[in-house]
Amino acid sequence: MKLLMGGVFTLFSSFLFAQPKLAVKGATYGVVIKDKAAIEVNTLEEKLATAAKYTGKVKGTIISVCEKKGCWMKLAQTDGEGIMIRFKDYKFFMPQNIVGKDVVLQGTATNTLTSVEMLRHYAEDAGKSKEEIEKITSPKSEIEFIATGVLVTN
Repeated sequence: MKLLMGGVFTLFSSFLFAQPKLAVKGATYGVVIKDKAAIEVNTLEEKLATAAKYTGKVKGTIISVCEKKGCWMKLAQTDGEGIMIRFKDYKFFMPQNIVGKDVVLQGTATNTLTSVEMLRHYAEDAGKSKEEIEKITSPKSEIEFIATGVLVTN
């Protein structure tokens, strides 16, 4: 009987706490957030030009996502390849249909130097060819955002 009740509880809790599988308007991932007080990407870039970090909300459009399991994504940047978004303590992942969606992110952004090894890892996750991956030979200075929550707004 205990085994049966444990199974029912596990099944029920998996439905109760499950993350949305599709990135549809209003879907949230991680902590639940609202879209109020979110800044634009260009404002984030301006803030990080003079500050070591920014903590708060940022809104923008997703341009790529990890094709393997949604463990990272990139936010469109005004001038660049995109802002790397990872998720605090890998507590949640994103669906692959998030590309092209507008989102609000909550978390912390910093300027960081990403190693060649990590850049190659991200390129592999993004489905880049072996030739494209081998062309990565130097670290890259970029903005990294560690998100605690994501809200899909379109």
